[in-house]
Amino acid sequence: MNKRIAIPMENGVLCPHFGHCQKFAIVYVLDNEIIDITEVTPPEHQPGLYPRWITRFKITDVITGGMGQKAIQLFNEQEINVFVGAPVKPARDLVQDFLNDKLNLQANYCDHGSRTHHHGGCRH
Repeated sequence: MNKRIAIPMENGVLCPHFGHCQKFAIVYVLDNEIIDITEVTPPEHQPGLYPRWITRFKITDVITGGMGQKAIQLFNEQEINVFVGAPVKPARDLVQDFLNDKLNLQANYCDHGSRTHHHGGCRH
């Protein structure tokens, strides 16, 4: 399995909200082994920008805590898999769990369709 997995990061661990991260970890997987992790700084956040920007890294999958439905739709249009509700962990641990089919996904932490918006880490 060859993959390029993007994970929003904040202070060395998964950022609970995709659109408000400090960096993205780009994890390169070759034959089911992590071969490299690169961190990249995203441009200033604007709705819909990150899904378009991140495609330049030839991403196959995104692992995140929370993400709005529009961003999920934009990734799906690019045939990029989105895994929402991941726990706050370092990128290497998340991808290792993913590769071992042990990634424990919970609810989307940022449901933009909800009228209440006080989920952990979601700042808007």
